[in-house]
This record gives sequence, C-alpha cells and structure tokens, in this order.
Amino acid sequence: MAMPEISRATSAALVVEATGPLALVEDAGRFGARHLGVTQGGALDWISLGWANWLLGNAPDAAGIEIAMGGLKLQAASRMSVAIAGADLGATRDGEALPANGSFVLEPGQVLAFDQPRAGLRAYLALPGGIDAEPFMGSLSTVAREQLGGLDGRGSALRVGDRLIAASDSAETREMPFAPVMPQGEATLELVTGAQIAHFDGASLFAAFNQAWQVDSRADRMGVRLTGPALRCQLGGMISEGIPLGAVQVPPDGQPIILLNDRQTIGGYPRLGALSPIACARLGQCAPGTSIRLSPVSPQQARRAYLHQLALWR
Repeated sequence: MAMPEISRATSAALVVEATGPLALVEDAGRFGARHLGVTQGGALDWISLGWANWLLGNAPDAAGIEIAMGGLKLQAASRMSVAIAGADLGATRDGEALPANGSFVLEPGQVLAFDQPRAGLRAYLALPGGIDAEPFMGSLSTVAREQLGGLDGRGSALRVGDRLIAASDSAETREMPFAPVMPQGEATLELVTGAQIAHFDGASLFAAFNQAWQVDSRADRMGVRLTGPALRCQLGGMISEGIPLGAVQVPPDGQPIILLNDRQTIGGYPRLGALSPIACARLGQCAPGTSIRLSPVSPQQARRAYLHQLALWR
C-alpha cells in the first residue's frame, strides 16, 4: 500500500504567536497588471528583503515577511534556518539577542521575537526557498487596500495561528559582507527629475533641493507625506497619468507626497519626478520626523546604482 504524502505543514514551518502593528508577506511585487488598476505592492525596502534572501541562498525577490515596528513572535515547528535583515527591531531567539542582519538556526519550539525599532522601521525575515503559498498574478505580495496576496490570498496581514511554510527544506547560509546602515538623523534621497518639473517656479525648485524636509506622521505603504516649504506649480489642470514607484507629487497645499508600492495606478497632481529605486528602499526605513533632503540625479546615475546593488547578490 502506498504511503500517504507527508504534508508540508509538518515540515519546515513557523507558527505566528503574536503579530505586532503590521507583518506582511511581501516579495518583489506584482507587475504587468497596472493597466487593470492593480498596483505593484512588494517590499518597501526591497534591498533589505534581498539581503535576507541572499543570506539563505534564495533568489533576491523570493517572498519573505516585512515586519513593521516589531511585535511579531514566531515559534519554530521544526528545525530550520532563517535570516533577518533591515531595521534593528531588537530580535531575540528565546530571549537571546540576535544581530539585526544575519542567518541562524531555530530549533523546534524556539521563539523568534521582534521587540521595537532601534534603528530603521522594517525588518525582513527570509525562510529557505521563500514562503510556500499560492501566488496571485505571479506574486504573494500583500496589498490590503486591494485585498490581494498574503497567505490567504485576500490581502490579510499575518494573524495569530498562521503557519509560515518554507518553500525549501534546505538553505545555503552565508555571512553578511558588511553591516547595512539604517537612516538616522538626516537621509538623502536621490530623485530623477522629470514630468512637470519645469512648471514649478524658481523659488520652489530652489527650496525643493536646498532645504530639509520632514517625514510626516501621515505615512504608510501607499505613500509618505513630507512637510516643509510650500512648493508652487504654475500648471493648471492636468489629465491623470500613470504613477511610477517613488513619484513625488505636489498637491495644492504645496507639501510633496512620495508614492510607494501600494500607490494608486494613476494620478493628476504635478510631479517633481521620482525617487530612484535605491532611494525608495531608504525611505521605507525613515520614521516620522526624520529629516530628508532631495538630491537630483540623472536617469543614468540611478540606473548604475540599481544595477550595482543587483550585482552584489550574484
């Protein structure tokens, strides 16, 4: 008689004991569907997710857990290797302090816990091979507003009792080649100018790139509002157009909004341009009140920095 197949749920898995403010399944995002009104989603700090995956030998865009502000507790159902990268959220294993960036082994019954931010906002947890779940439109990325992705396919954040099942039974563990630096004090965000920038008056453009901005408390995965000098655009009405990742829109109050992964797909406010991919990841780690400066760069400069980051994982 044939033996029954062993359920993946009995192998490499973590069980959620507590969730904290927000813990989401995220990968690189959902692409090729914005013409349908489906947004990108994906890890806000894609670089930290990539490093967490690299530490286990995964593809950089494999699905992991984005842990915002801490509070997540997971119990190992079996022995498994995991990795964390990104913000220092005071991670511990059965109360023993862990480095903010590194791979380690969890024995059955051990609890991995994240406390609260010490540097940065979001930590990323990788499992061997990624997370075993059913993708939607080629991605597991959770977008709560659109009720897409995640473990349940309906855009839900992690809940107590959820099982995170590793997509592979083995991992190729590595050591972090350097210690990533989280934004503290003041952060510089590279911006590729374009769109309607010529319609802003000279005083506004000088202020945009020569004065500091503060990250407002009105910030989430859809976008981050900045407070600072009021920018004035001489453009009248606009026809709505596609919105790229990192677009810096300026509404009538003159306070920029930087649109991120869960943004709407079209918008009608004038734009200074868009942050580079590297700057978008950096912004994802900036807490409210962080001082930032916008630094104009060329598309070629932004592309070179992006390709250099990808090359580090090869």
